[in-house]
Amino acid sequence: MTGLRKGLTFSFLAFLAIAALAITFTIGWRPIIGPRSRALTDRKFEATPERLARGRYLANAVSGCIYCHSEHDWKAPGVPVIESKMGAGQVFFLNGLPGKVTAPNITPDSATGSGTWSDDQLARSIREGIGHDGRTLFPLMPYAHFRTMSDEDLASIVVYVRSLQPVPNQLPQTEIVFPVKYLIRNAPQPVTSPVPDAPADPLKRGTYLVEISGCSDCHTPQQRGQSIAGLEFAGGFELSGPFGDVTSANLTPDPSGISYYDEKTFIDAMRTGKVGARNLNSIMPWIMLRNMTDDDLKAMFAYLRTLKPVHHRVDNGLPPTACKICRGKHGAGEQN
Repeated sequence: MTGLRKGLTFSFLAFLAIAALAITFTIGWRPIIGPRSRALTDRKFEATPERLARGRYLANAVSGCIYCHSEHDWKAPGVPVIESKMGAGQVFFLNGLPGKVTAPNITPDSATGSGTWSDDQLARSIREGIGHDGRTLFPLMPYAHFRTMSDEDLASIVVYVRSLQPVPNQLPQTEIVFPVKYLIRNAPQPVTSPVPDAPADPLKRGTYLVEISGCSDCHTPQQRGQSIAGLEFAGGFELSGPFGDVTSANLTPDPSGISYYDEKTFIDAMRTGKVGARNLNSIMPWIMLRNMTDDDLKAMFAYLRTLKPVHHRVDNGLPPTACKICRGKHGAGEQN
């Protein structure tokens, strides 16, 4: 019996060692022990006219805060935000999400919004992916991109969010299915070092603006929820919802992308939601981006021109066919 017990003990320990190695080199330990998270501080961002103006601009024209955290009129051109629900949150009606995803009410309503959240709880949610209650935020909230947001721009957004009209709007909590609800715990990363101001150089500023606008999320194809390396900004991400079925466009300067765009074409598309006579699908948030300044749109376009050209033809005017490049199905897929 002693030998049997020793054998069983050895087998059990060997199993634990193998399991530990498997976890370490596959999903990691965060899904089990929880996300990386820093302790909250009592910092408070001073509300100044400059911060309020900058925060209004960023939240409404660049980073998508109001666009995502508001209900939309899906029948109107450009699907504008419903003014009376601005910042009051919405349940996302995107097909293919792993559960129910809610963009919470961020207006300062004390009962259903952010009225009881501290400035640092808001800041940590925006850039680090940890909700006010310690939960891991689903990465549809683009905190991986917002990590690059400057400290001053972060402060400005928090100041602006505090200025919103409180709107009572009780929403269901996000509910992500197993095992994704645990796997997303790998995503948050604490920001513990100062992040400098947005660069003044136009090209560098364009890089910064494209990052905090999250353009790559929609314009990069994915497989099993992960962006496909080498196809950054090359289009092919499939979106389905109340706006219909659409596949994102290739934004690289390849002939299959937007090599034919000039600066005016790009700015006109962002301002009007049209490329020539062709309407952009309403899920493309041109109705938000049209509020950017000419200089900022020019900076974004300058950055897009520096991207590596990637041949990947996407044409939503054609029937979906299999694409060997992104391994999805979209118009003109068979031409790749």
